[in-house]
Amino acid sequence: MNRPYVIAEIGVNFYDTARVMNITPLKAAKIYIDKAADAGVDCAKFQSYKAGTIVSKNSPAYWDVSKEPTKTQYELFLKHDSFGEAEYQELCEYTHMRGMNFTSTPFDYNSADYLEKMVDFYKISSSDISNLPFISHIGSKGKPVVLSTGASYLSEVDTAIRTLKQSGCKDIVLLQCVLSYPTEPQNANLQAIETLKRNFPNLKVGYSDHVAPDENMMTLAAAYMLGAEVIEKHFTLDKTLPGNDHYHAGDPDDFKKAIANFRWIDMVLGCGEKTVFDCETVSRKEARRSLVLTRNIRKGETIRKEDVMPKRPGTGISPEYIDIIVGRMARRDLQEDIILTWDMI
Repeated sequence: MNRPYVIAEIGVNFYDTARVMNITPLKAAKIYIDKAADAGVDCAKFQSYKAGTIVSKNSPAYWDVSKEPTKTQYELFLKHDSFGEAEYQELCEYTHMRGMNFTSTPFDYNSADYLEKMVDFYKISSSDISNLPFISHIGSKGKPVVLSTGASYLSEVDTAIRTLKQSGCKDIVLLQCVLSYPTEPQNANLQAIETLKRNFPNLKVGYSDHVAPDENMMTLAAAYMLGAEVIEKHFTLDKTLPGNDHYHAGDPDDFKKAIANFRWIDMVLGCGEKTVFDCETVSRKEARRSLVLTRNIRKGETIRKEDVMPKRPGTGISPEYIDIIVGRMARRDLQEDIILTWDMI
């Protein structure tokens, strides 16, 4: 199977789960890792930041405040910034133990530096696509980079890619993304996946999803059909929890359904070669047509065009040879409706 690489964006959702379950955030984060692994996810992703280094204290909210009522970005980030190097190191080891890759999006230089020894690849947020000094710093680490491209023009994507390459990064994945929480389905713009693939043919392209899960996870299936090689989606254990990322995230069942869809799509897409499959060999013979006599013909009699017609099965002379058959003589007496074969004429 050649399904896309699936990233569960756990982010900081585990803090809300910890509060509801009355357990420590670290324990909750490990539960998220377990559930992601059980769902068949390839990578567990977190977010590493400190409120004081990511945002001004007066930055307004840009999300749906009916779902997450916190009025400023600073207040929201402050609720979820207690983890540091030690906690992420423990989560890294636990994630690897569960058989998945580990990464965490750094939002400051300190985070980028301590994560270097942990992450299997760096993830750069759409919000930092114009933060070129930071992009260059990450690119200089020499690790693969996955870059989200939400709220950007193609020229800005190109500049970010050039910055990464100039800093020494040789392995870059682009993710089509819409920086809106949640993204309305009509704004997902999945065809931008093809645009990125066309404009940057030497890079892998995927999709980072903020569309609320539908019953059949069709958004992600459509993204894969359009060529997404990496799929990232926010991950929660409870979509009804209040909080910044729960209401548009997928739960373990959603991820299982999406991964099952990818496998099904990959199976039915097949190899692309136009050929005859083993399952078609019988029907190829029985459902095709042969030339069949429309009347009794005696030995030595000439076969006319009106004496034959194409009928199933295709075990005799193919209708494509009718011009060769017409005008030839029968070698023996032939009955009406007999399927003609070459030894008869």
